[in-house]
Amino acid sequence: MPGKQMAIDAELSSGAINDVIARKKRKELEEESGFYGAMDGAAKFVRGDAIASLIITAINIIGGLTIGVVRHGMSVPDAATAFTTLTIGDGLVSQIPALLVSTASGIVVTKGGTEGGADVALVRQLGGNPKPLALAAGSAFVLALMPGLPTFPFLFLALLSAGAAWVRYQSPVEDKDNDGDSVAVPENNNPVEVPISESLKVDLLRLELGFNLLAIASGESARLTEKIKVLRRTIASDMGFVLPPVRIQDNLLLPPDSYSVCIKEIEVGRGDVRLNKLLAMDPKGGQPNIDGEKTKEPAFGLPALWIDQSLRENAIIQGYTVVDPASVIITHLTELVKDNMADLLSYSETQKLLDELPREQQKLVVDLIPSQISVGMVQRTLQSLLDERVSIRDLVSILEALQEGCSQGFKTVPGLVSHVRIRLARQISATITGPKGYIPILSLSPDWETSIIENLSNSGEERHINLPPSRMNEFVARMRFCLESAMKQGEVPVILVSRNLRLPMRRIVERIQPAVPVIAQEEIFSRAKIRTVGSI
Repeated sequence: MPGKQMAIDAELSSGAINDVIARKKRKELEEESGFYGAMDGAAKFVRGDAIASLIITAINIIGGLTIGVVRHGMSVPDAATAFTTLTIGDGLVSQIPALLVSTASGIVVTKGGTEGGADVALVRQLGGNPKPLALAAGSAFVLALMPGLPTFPFLFLALLSAGAAWVRYQSPVEDKDNDGDSVAVPENNNPVEVPISESLKVDLLRLELGFNLLAIASGESARLTEKIKVLRRTIASDMGFVLPPVRIQDNLLLPPDSYSVCIKEIEVGRGDVRLNKLLAMDPKGGQPNIDGEKTKEPAFGLPALWIDQSLRENAIIQGYTVVDPASVIITHLTELVKDNMADLLSYSETQKLLDELPREQQKLVVDLIPSQISVGMVQRTLQSLLDERVSIRDLVSILEALQEGCSQGFKTVPGLVSHVRIRLARQISATITGPKGYIPILSLSPDWETSIIENLSNSGEERHINLPPSRMNEFVARMRFCLESAMKQGEVPVILVSRNLRLPMRRIVERIQPAVPVIAQEEIFSRAKIRTVGSI
């Protein structure tokens, strides 16, 4: 039962079902639990009564034989005949309360899975369906034909039950679900027309699965929904906003082993997995040397192999990373979500974040919005931070920075974002610090920095790099080479530029390596350790 409850919670969290269906499933689970609990208790009680009856019968026979032979001087056959007959009579008499107990237990078990009083449940279940009545009529008729049993009472019960079954068959009672709403088939077979307004709704985040992949999203092995629940909690903890529910649905237009991720009805990623196999990858980025089907890891494009599950231990011994298909999909979904978090933060979600701030921080919101800045500007600022994978969990510090920026005359989103990033220097530095305890930096060479500054166009606070196409291609090639060289050394580099070049440089880098941060010198925390790993 706890596993089923967790499965319902996981489906609700992932968006696979809505609140109405979740409540219905929980009620069905509660009734099922009550039914099994009542059946278990009744079975124990009836079993104990039956064991007691057997013990009493054995005592009567043994005790009767002993008393008849020892005390009354009867022979063993005579004593056995007399006291066995008496024991049978006593047993028949004792079965009357046993029959009542069994009947009561049956009523309790029947009541355990339904709502309302026991009398209502009994009448509804026995009298609402013609099959139990017909079965009772047939049983009573058979008993009426047996010799030694009273014919008229059983025949009367048979006719009465048969008549009730016929009446119920001619006019069936509408079955009702747990909510009391009729679920009988309507008289007309015309399908209910879906309102046109339903077609206007847009799924913010949707995962479409091919036919062969439906097993990992439904049934007892629904690993995907549980992983999506963990993903939503992770995004909320790391990035500071609640990811919208992930709607999972089948798409017969996809290849059977493919899946697709859509954001606002637009496909942003697609991949292929093998349901009954495992994905093996070399952490160093090379091609694994093991039997399997060659492929590429969908999230990062690394060479990989689909291997049989029997080769799992062998692959792990060789140092390869082995993951199951559900983890492959979730990893790809996670990266796509992080790349498109700005599109998932809506106006209403921004307002919700502001409303859910602690009570002591609401004064800051009142002073800032709308007198100095609008909710729309706050939304665009948060979107700009999320677009570069900067967490907005410390929303209070962001609002304080926005208040400072407004007082200093920043009126555009780029200017406000730049000021906010400086205030978040400690957080940004902690995020980009590598496992070795320092920030690996790629800096611009003086020649390239001078060339870029000379070709920098200003449009208010918006700046763009207008290098000639040949020089731009040369710069991009050099940047790509430096990034790949640093990554081969096991570093995840950060490009460091001056404050006025950060945003235009970011627009170039995100087309090459979206996950590579571009930071300004003022955004490095004063106590952070840095190390230059290359120069562009």
